[in-house]
Amino acid sequence: MLIDLIRPEATNAGLNQTQADQRARLTEALHVRRGPFRPQRLVSLRERKSGYWAAYVFRMVDICALVFFGFLGISAHSAGQILALPVGDVLPFLCATITVAMSLSAFGLYRLNRTEKLWERLMKVAGSVGMGAIAGFAVTSLIHGATAFPPALEMWAAATLAFFSLLHLLWFTTVARWRRQGRLTPNIVIVGATKHAQRLIDGALARRDVNILGIFDDRLARNPDTVLGVPVLGDTNALLSHKITPYVDQIVVALDPSAKGRVKDIITRLKSLPNEVSLLVDMHNDEGREAALSRMADQPLARVSGITEDDKRAFNKRIQDMIIGLIALIVFAPIMVVIAALIKLDSPGPVFFRQRRHGFNNEAIMVWKFRSMRTDAEDATAAQQVTAGDERVTRIGRIIRKTSLDELPQLFNVIMGEMSLVGPRPHAIGMKTGPDESARLVAEYAWRHRMKPGMTGWAAVNGSRGPLHNADDVRRRISLDVDYIERQSLWLDLYIMMMTLPCILGDRKAIR
Repeated sequence: MLIDLIRPEATNAGLNQTQADQRARLTEALHVRRGPFRPQRLVSLRERKSGYWAAYVFRMVDICALVFFGFLGISAHSAGQILALPVGDVLPFLCATITVAMSLSAFGLYRLNRTEKLWERLMKVAGSVGMGAIAGFAVTSLIHGATAFPPALEMWAAATLAFFSLLHLLWFTTVARWRRQGRLTPNIVIVGATKHAQRLIDGALARRDVNILGIFDDRLARNPDTVLGVPVLGDTNALLSHKITPYVDQIVVALDPSAKGRVKDIITRLKSLPNEVSLLVDMHNDEGREAALSRMADQPLARVSGITEDDKRAFNKRIQDMIIGLIALIVFAPIMVVIAALIKLDSPGPVFFRQRRHGFNNEAIMVWKFRSMRTDAEDATAAQQVTAGDERVTRIGRIIRKTSLDELPQLFNVIMGEMSLVGPRPHAIGMKTGPDESARLVAEYAWRHRMKPGMTGWAAVNGSRGPLHNADDVRRRISLDVDYIERQSLWLDLYIMMMTLPCILGDRKAIR
């Protein structure tokens, strides 16, 4: 909203001098607060990860295209009589296809390399197709003693080269556009307003491939409000609860490594966050600074803490969620329609209840549920957890809460990518256990946000379901959630999904 209010074209038309001065001061204050790296719109880490997963989709497209062109080559060689073609005539095209696929991967064409030039990519594509053609010709020579390229193999090479050149041109321009939009530019914050931080910011300003959103330092009295324009946003404790953390890829500790006690203390405190924490070293010269910036732009630094979800595993889990989630939505659609009708008949108010909860990397997401309480007694922050015989719960609400049918609308959250089918259950922001906020009872509470929250989870099928009554309950759930994050696999997810229904039906103690 502030951006709209201070557009340059609006500051001169129809405003008196006092209003223009006020706008100018607001613009200057906003610039100081945002700093030179802050994009107009911050994109959460969950959203930006989708750009990296696109590389796996692109590889699948390449493989499908190679299979298609291999089939065309075989068809041309056999004049349409594919089933009658000897195995010796199929092998050259099979070998050529496999060689191209391996070469494209070996040349690193599925990495989001920020320094790659278009001509370099096209040369690698041409080289891969050329190596495939040579491999196919070598197999033909060995089997048939051929001394010249078969016409069908020449046609295959020409068609494959033309198509893949256009395809990778499209891929290159798409990635370039994503970079301009900031979707692939890492966001970092720095801990320590030191000379090391100043050198890092100076290099980042020259390169513009890393966004430094802010600085945090415990010694605020000694430090300026900004370092080369990057705002100092508070001390380390402020970072632990700052609203900027869901948008941060890495927290970089830029203190002098010789101050071992201070570094150790800060890293210990930062371990309670779901974000990756890195220690910056080798910043005493330009070469070290460039190397550090390159590591941040291309891949994480040596990690001090944080469980980084493997991109391939995350992509596979997303595919799993989409396939099973869509099937589940179709299967449960009639049941959801019936529940919606019963809710409307049972009590006045909307069918759905929406609540802000913690998602991946502390991101605030809006979770959907069927309404199970009276509208005048809804508790958006879960300040008062449900008790046995809770009068706030409606008649239909007791049934759908006991059977967890009230959670079915979260299938929409899964399909939108905000949640997963299996993962740590999302807790309401500000949820309390007794008089205290649950997040403050256990130091490792935020570790459960290192993966997307789930509709069901390892904790739920191991008895940790429903309200948390004390710190021991919170600690046990966090332990189970972190155990799942470290062990996550397709087979474990399938096991949890299969165990969810019997665990829910057999649970007589959990209060929901």
